This record gives sequence, structure tokens and C-alpha cells, in this order.
Amino acid sequence: MAIKLHDKLAIHPGPWLRRNIIAPYGLNVSSAAEHLQVSRVAMSNVLNGKAALSPDMALRFEKAFGISAATMLRMQTSHDLAAAKATSKTDQIKRIEKAA
Repeated sequence: MAIKLHDKLAIHPGPWLRRNIIAPYGLNVSSAAEHLQVSRVAMSNVLNGKAALSPDMALRFEKAFGISAATMLRMQTSHDLAAAKATSKTDQIKRIEKAA
């Protein structure tokens, strides 16, 4: 059985990365972007939660800091799903039953 997390616990990985990875290493957005070989704008957008963490960016963080890319991508997916649930207009859709 899968572990269910409350949607309020589904946080964007960007601000988490800023607080728990970038800041403790004494990096700023520009130096982190340079080290990971991405644009400053791309790094800023991810760290500020304005852009989704891509698989490529997750792999770059994994290589540089040793944090699992898969874990970061699960964080992103959980965040995206919680956001979709909050704005979804699927209330009128009813479950379809299998034919006998």
C-alpha cells in the first residue's frame, strides 16, 4: 500500500532546494547556476518556485550535491498534483463501472 501524504505537504522542490541545499553551501543564485551550468534565470525560476524542476535540472543537482534526482522529481510531481486538485473542475465526472 502506498503512503498517502496530505496535499498541504506537497511543496515545490525549488524553495526547499534553496533553503536546504543552496544556502547551506553559501551559494547564491548566480553561483549555483554557474556551477550547474544553467542560466541564472532558469535557476532563479526553479528556486523561487516559478518553474517546475525538470529531470535535467534534477540530475544536475544530484551530480553536484548528491541529492537523489528521483526524490526531487517526486516532490515536483506531488506539488503539481496537489495544485491540479486545488483547481480541477472534475466534480461532475462520475466513475465508469466495468461491463459485466
